[in-house]
Amino acid sequence: MRYELLVFDWDGTLIDSAGAIVWCIQSACRDLGLPVPDDARASHVIGLGLQDALAYAIPGLAPSQYGSVVERYRHHFLARDPQIPLFPGTETMLTGLRTRGHVLAIATGKSRAGLARALDNTGLRPLFASSRCADQCTPKPAPDMLLELMAELGTKETNTLMIGDTVHDLQMAAHAGVPAVAVSYGAHPKADLDALAPLACLQSVGELTRWLTRNA
Repeated sequence: MRYELLVFDWDGTLIDSAGAIVWCIQSACRDLGLPVPDDARASHVIGLGLQDALAYAIPGLAPSQYGSVVERYRHHFLARDPQIPLFPGTETMLTGLRTRGHVLAIATGKSRAGLARALDNTGLRPLFASSRCADQCTPKPAPDMLLELMAELGTKETNTLMIGDTVHDLQMAAHAGVPAVAVSYGAHPKADLDALAPLACLQSVGELTRWLTRNA
């Protein structure tokens, strides 16, 4: 085993939520009469902390309006959340990695309450040793989530691997000195991910599972 600790992003990496997130961002803007970001702009913010996400998705949005946008976003997302599926093969992959002896963790732009709800909806909570969310520490692309997880779980940069679907995941890993693998089936285009030189850029959970089996 080369990497004792495997840290997964959540949205767009393990669960097929990127499209729902984009739709909910756009719907919140429509509700409030704000400029509606296109798909590319809305998907770019997936994984970021709240302030960074809103500042990019809706340029010029006054901080006093953040609460209204968040309220409308949550209204739409909570209605869809229970039906958002894991990517096919995700649970089997994670169970196999745990059985093999890897320690699994999550680093996500979700809130703690949002991740707790998602883990309960999917039944995956028992597979993960720990997690960090955007409202617990400095969010991606800062290294804090990975640094805190490594400190808590007793691992070092050389035996930790980050797996994610956005440039924010890869930048966080680079800032923490942790190697990373990208998946191109989530929020960000493959070309953007490849530009940050991950160890690999996989196109399906099946490809990711095979890569981890051979290399992790």
